[in-house]
Amino acid sequence: MYRLTPHQQEIAARAAAIADEQIAPAAAASDQRAEFVRSSMTALGASGYLGLTVPAAFGGKGEGMRTVAAVLEEIAQRDASSAMVYLMHLSAIACYNAAPAKTGVWLRDAAAGKHLATLAFSETGSRSHFWAPVSKAAVQDGLTRVSAKKSFVTSAGQADGYVVSTLDAKASQPVESTIYLVLRGDPGIATGSAWSGMGMRGNASGAMTFDVTVDAARALTEPGKGLDMMLGVVLPLFQVGVAAIAIGIAEASVRATQSHLTSSRLEHQDKKLADLPTLRARLAEMRIETDKARAHLGAVLDSLESPGPMTQLLVLEVKAAATEAAVRVTDLAMRTCGGAAFGGAHGIERRFRDARAPIVMAPTTDQAYDFIGRALCGLELLS
Repeated sequence: MYRLTPHQQEIAARAAAIADEQIAPAAAASDQRAEFVRSSMTALGASGYLGLTVPAAFGGKGEGMRTVAAVLEEIAQRDASSAMVYLMHLSAIACYNAAPAKTGVWLRDAAAGKHLATLAFSETGSRSHFWAPVSKAAVQDGLTRVSAKKSFVTSAGQADGYVVSTLDAKASQPVESTIYLVLRGDPGIATGSAWSGMGMRGNASGAMTFDVTVDAARALTEPGKGLDMMLGVVLPLFQVGVAAIAIGIAEASVRATQSHLTSSRLEHQDKKLADLPTLRARLAEMRIETDKARAHLGAVLDSLESPGPMTQLLVLEVKAAATEAAVRVTDLAMRTCGGAAFGGAHGIERRFRDARAPIVMAPTTDQAYDFIGRALCGLELLS
């Protein structure tokens, strides 16, 4: 469905092998203990996957959105927490790529597996309206003080680089932000309590406070132009990436359910569960929902590569469509596999929880529906 070149297929297949060998075995324990998926990122970094989208000039693989989607789906089939941490890294790297003259050293480190990055956009004051930070930078003696209280930062306290948004010092509108790179060793960074959420429990999604002073070299955008990076650089990748993760969760749930139905028996009737037409029908519905979501993502990738009038609308749709599909598929998996699933068999219950996490990640599904409706009615998306 992703229509990869042979080289891209090799990259995706290698990612699947890494996920099988080094990510999947730790997934259940990471979820149970709400431990950050450090071993997953180490494994990906050791094989150059932290540099998947880093340009070849900086030692990376130089891959684009289509390969990103395929790799993320493979990882998400094994562990959604690892896939989400990886997506947030790639989203931050996209910002690095937009300012290579300033970020070259860290791009090289990422390509070498030595630098994990993430985004720090959402704030408690503006909730999931990530495009409108309430924190505000201050400039003194040519330096900028970035003071921001961020909520739900993936890889909080674990990443080496944080792409942080804040209102520009001269901002007069809520969307006039500037984006800065803050590094782990900068004085003035604090991480909140440990993450222990319902789903994606291994992604260390926590609150962080930044009170750091940086020079102009750390500004990744022009003053007040952070929204352009958020919407033009980050949003398309994030939307596609979350969709791929949701499809990975759904695909894994389909396969687990299929395995359960074909291997479990009603001994008193000498039948397999697969002999029951109601259960087969649920499995069929799961297969169709997953295939529809993947086909939609494929259409979005095509449109991004050859932009047209529908591209913006498709990008707005893709996260909502895929995550809602994953919710339906995992719900059907729980119902179809019954007590086995509720007891934790086949990892279905974990995927059921993981599938619900992206719904509330900004832009939330409700926000996406509003954006789509606004676009269809010819209204401004942000007003």
